[in-house]
Amino acid sequence: MTLIESTPAHAGASWQRDSALIAGVWQRCAQTSPVFDPATLAQVGTSGSATAADVDAAVAGARAALPGWSQTAPAERADLLDALVEQLRERRDELVDAIVAEVGAPIAVAREVHVDLAITIMADFAELARTFTWRTQLGNSTLLRRAAGVVGAITPWNYPLYQLVAKAGAALAAGCPIVVKPAELTPLSTYLFADATVAAGLPAGVFSLVPGPGRVIGSALTEHPGVDVISFTGSTGVGKTIATVAAQNIKRACLELGGKSASVVLDDADLAEAIPASVAAGLLNSGQTCSAWSRLLVPRARYEDALALAADAVAALKLGDPRDEDTDLGPVVSADQKNSIVTMIDEAVARGARVVCGGSQTPEGLETGHYVAPTILADLPADDPAVLEEIFGPVIVVLPHDGDDDAVALANHSEYGLAGAVWSGDTDRAIAVASRLDTGQVDVNGGEFNPRAPFGGWKSSGLGRELGPVGLEEFTEITSIQL
Repeated sequence: MTLIESTPAHAGASWQRDSALIAGVWQRCAQTSPVFDPATLAQVGTSGSATAADVDAAVAGARAALPGWSQTAPAERADLLDALVEQLRERRDELVDAIVAEVGAPIAVAREVHVDLAITIMADFAELARTFTWRTQLGNSTLLRRAAGVVGAITPWNYPLYQLVAKAGAALAAGCPIVVKPAELTPLSTYLFADATVAAGLPAGVFSLVPGPGRVIGSALTEHPGVDVISFTGSTGVGKTIATVAAQNIKRACLELGGKSASVVLDDADLAEAIPASVAAGLLNSGQTCSAWSRLLVPRARYEDALALAADAVAALKLGDPRDEDTDLGPVVSADQKNSIVTMIDEAVARGARVVCGGSQTPEGLETGHYVAPTILADLPADDPAVLEEIFGPVIVVLPHDGDDDAVALANHSEYGLAGAVWSGDTDRAIAVASRLDTGQVDVNGGEFNPRAPFGGWKSSGLGRELGPVGLEEFTEITSIQL
């Protein structure tokens, strides 16, 4: 398919930005940076590029807002968050267009996963502000859950709105002002969220936006003595640096990092159900999902059948224009990301990988844009870099296993532990296997995503949890009052 360079209906002044939101006021930045569409390569917007001095001002504004916001009755905070939800709903179509333009996500995925799910989660945090147990009794002690302080949030480019809401929704519900640095590649949806916070009437300083490069803004937020909690989603390498700096400053770090999640198919599973569902989950958002099931573990006796089913599932997916309602997969986010993915495919092939479908060649008819063919790799040993390292693209590696114990060992043979799946004709057997996987979240037989369930990782996949009441707790501290 040849892409049509189209202008989204909502593109305009709201995508041409040059400011940071500091203490409730839009402050013009001295510099701006362009935002490009990964499907058309056209510039679709601009973003302000803030400085460390802007971070200082934003944190000062957040600290000034902290006493009032943290002591506001939870029900009043909830009312303001409800108003924010309504503002996001009013901006839904523009948020969808912005996600398509900056991420390259297919419009159906942008609508359902990026935007609608984010709004649902924001509404959930408003409800949690009302229903969360802020005070409990333990013997002669009253335990108070209180706002942990000012939050610095660094959000990723792959799900810019969803990850923003997961952090901001929890922090605001907990009574914490938050200063946000979005990814440089995808700031547009965060600007629209910031507009919504102003329109909803959130007090000045409760939400601040400081766009700019990670080496400047991210470092300034992480190191700032006025930031009490740093929440980061991104690579494990950067996460380790943030954790080190946070530890040196006795600062809490909530880290949602990399993944190499396994979908484990047991020998009594329905392959016709398990394989296509695993492929769809592994390739969602062009594989640019930290929890993607990028390893598919299948019974050795059914290995070739599984590979054939995986190839058929890929063939049924439409790769192309993300503004086409029928498109399943769009481009990856940037030229650098594409180069990294195709290099890892080529290196795997050089080590003996069989390319079941896809490969490193640019898909025919999609020479414009950062397109990578959805790829299934087979015949690699369990210690191969393509099996162990996060590729973060539309690539799934299939491995054979020799029964439940071997499948568990293979699934756990990873430095990561973020998500995963188990498929079996016997639910009890699947749960028994799932309970042995060293990972933060496991779906059994295609279990539905629960936005209130805690999400986060074991091992190098991070520290802490997001979403629901457990995610809210991450932004609280406990005061114990003895009576």
